[in-house]
Amino acid sequence: MNIKDRLKIMMFFQYFIWGSWLVTFGGYLFNTLHFSGSEVGMIFSTKGLAALIMPCIIGIIADKFLQPKYLYMLCHCVCAIALFYAASVNNSTMLFWVMLCNAFAFMPTIALSNSISYHCLDEEKLDTVSVFPKIRVFGTIGFIAAMWMISLLKFELSNAQLYVASAASVLLVMYSVTLPNITINKSQQQSWSSRLGLDAFVLFKNPTMAVFFLFAMLLGAILQITNTFGGAFLHDFGKNPEFKNSLIVQYPAILLSVSQMAEVAFILTIPFFLKKFGIKKVIMISLIAWTLRFGLFAFGDPTPFGFVLLMLSMIVYGCAFDFFNISGSIFIEKEVNPNIRASAQGLYMTMVNGIGAYLGSILSGFVVDMCTHDNVKDWQTIWMIFASYALVLGVVFYFTFNYRHSKSEPVVQ
Repeated sequence: MNIKDRLKIMMFFQYFIWGSWLVTFGGYLFNTLHFSGSEVGMIFSTKGLAALIMPCIIGIIADKFLQPKYLYMLCHCVCAIALFYAASVNNSTMLFWVMLCNAFAFMPTIALSNSISYHCLDEEKLDTVSVFPKIRVFGTIGFIAAMWMISLLKFELSNAQLYVASAASVLLVMYSVTLPNITINKSQQQSWSSRLGLDAFVLFKNPTMAVFFLFAMLLGAILQITNTFGGAFLHDFGKNPEFKNSLIVQYPAILLSVSQMAEVAFILTIPFFLKKFGIKKVIMISLIAWTLRFGLFAFGDPTPFGFVLLMLSMIVYGCAFDFFNISGSIFIEKEVNPNIRASAQGLYMTMVNGIGAYLGSILSGFVVDMCTHDNVKDWQTIWMIFASYALVLGVVFYFTFNYRHSKSEPVVQ
């Protein structure tokens, strides 16, 4: 088997693990364990807390002390144990700590899987720009496959989803033994400050970049909302006898997986839109898409017309996610001085997946609790609040982000 196919298998399992529980876990916490919105938000905030520090620490260890392949295997061993134990926990405080342990181990594996892939492709003299996306897309396929499996097996409201994720982690550990070892190029090591993005703080002296990173944090908060509450929202339609046996209630993860399918399509359009319209308009499109994502959720339901609205919400998610998350990273790569490019990417990840993810999880949980009365969630109001947040962000971003789209634009220092 050639190296490209081997890396595709690694990526498939890397994201299959996440897809086994990330989207459906909220429904399990709400409907089976009967946790409050604040408790669910706190548990999902573990991803943001882990993203703040662990990729940096694990990256330093991989550079200096342990082969990335073995560190990757160790992290997934911890994930397997944590997920297996989490399946037996029904106390919100204890579950927070167990899932925090899982997040501390899992979040660094995203960067490690990318690093292993880049190294292997370089060793084979393959063009990473053209080959890596074709490998990474198998991660999305794995995520979708896991969602379909959990849904079709009726595990969405069961702790069985965590057992599936744990078993997949074990399989990935065993498979990773076959991956090549990596010889670290010491000249390419990054300092702690670079990995944390501290070198890039000089960019805050530039008003344009300061606004960009601030909005990266505020947009990062949005990214967590549908992962946390999307499944629970669709399951709640089952409380209405009219919708109890609808496909949406029976297989909500399959419907939600359309969002990931849309990602695959929209990511291919990013080069065209960035070149044609520039980063400001592309992010504006993303914010409009986020507003539509939540607004369509607010009025969607299992009726024929409501189902169309829900399906449209899934499709625009691909645009909303890719046009911000991927385009923002490309913008930094092209605009920032090469000497601090790595630090800038680290700062971007910290703002989006660290601070933004944590704040989004916590505050969205409070919003859900605020709109819950007698154990009944007013989902329409909840989604309209989130839609309004995205809309306000869009308006403020339009008037505060002053960036001139031009091929001759100088690199930001």
